[in-house]
Amino acid sequence: MILITGGLGFIGTHTARALLDLGESVVLVQRRAPEVTAPLAGQADGRLVVEQADLTDRAALLGLGDRHKITGIVHLAGSVPWPPGADEPVEGVRKSVAGLLNVFHAAAEWQVSRLGLASTIGVYGGVEAPSPLAEDLPLPMTAHHPIPTFKKIGELVAGHLAGATGLDVVNLRIGAIWGPLGHPRSPFFVLPQLVHAAVRGEVPDLTSPAWGANAEDGGDLCYVKDCGRAIALLQVADRLRHRTYNVAGGRMTTNGEVAEAIGRAVPGARVELREGRDPAGPGRDLHLDITRLREDTGFEPAYDTASGIADYVSWLRAGNAR
Repeated sequence: MILITGGLGFIGTHTARALLDLGESVVLVQRRAPEVTAPLAGQADGRLVVEQADLTDRAALLGLGDRHKITGIVHLAGSVPWPPGADEPVEGVRKSVAGLLNVFHAAAEWQVSRLGLASTIGVYGGVEAPSPLAEDLPLPMTAHHPIPTFKKIGELVAGHLAGATGLDVVNLRIGAIWGPLGHPRSPFFVLPQLVHAAVRGEVPDLTSPAWGANAEDGGDLCYVKDCGRAIALLQVADRLRHRTYNVAGGRMTTNGEVAEAIGRAVPGARVELREGRDPAGPGRDLHLDITRLREDTGFEPAYDTASGIADYVSWLRAGNAR
């Protein structure tokens, strides 16, 4: 069975669904009281197990191995002291590091075949190379936000412990992910609020994110079902040739393209974007190279912008809007 931390979260749910579709069995671990969501409901063949455990409690985590034969781990649960104020700063860092190290401890004790660790597109912040950005680019030893800060730390720790323990560890640099079960607003890109506002028949509030809401702004936007499938394929691949993989759409998507797709899915939607680029933004296209992912797993995105938004709108209209 493959254990997924944060397995009932946004990306975790879709990763679990993809693994089940590939014939795998999964154990989903959640810190809060677990509640199976619609994409996983009705899985009655015994291949889906839900457990509640706090990753900072090593004994509780290791106890999962007493109840289940765990052969792999996908670590998606938050390992970042975020949002601000959730804990006293030093305590927040302690919990983040403890959870990550406990996952490594469990992986070594259970002798899992592979440990996948969620990282982020944000680690490329400050890289001056032109897009698409490949995994072997050198990263600056700085970060503008706690999420890429702690993901860089996690990647460095992963490299050390993989060498010291012999574990097969894979860093998953995940792009800007959107779709069913995601938050209706993102502090990093504007697509979610554009879609939710259109379904509600409202004019979108473009005050968040702080920049990047103009028509020619955008980034590597990947539909969550594709993201979950990519992670699942990396987890079950017989052999991977690299330690780090970009998990993304592999192309630039502008807000203008998003608005056009919304207009087709929701005729009459009032998507009013500012023209050009936001002068406070990076001033360039930014997307990731997914050649490694394609070559080692055969992955290809199943959703483009139009089909993803149509699917998301249908999901929201089915009563899932927040």
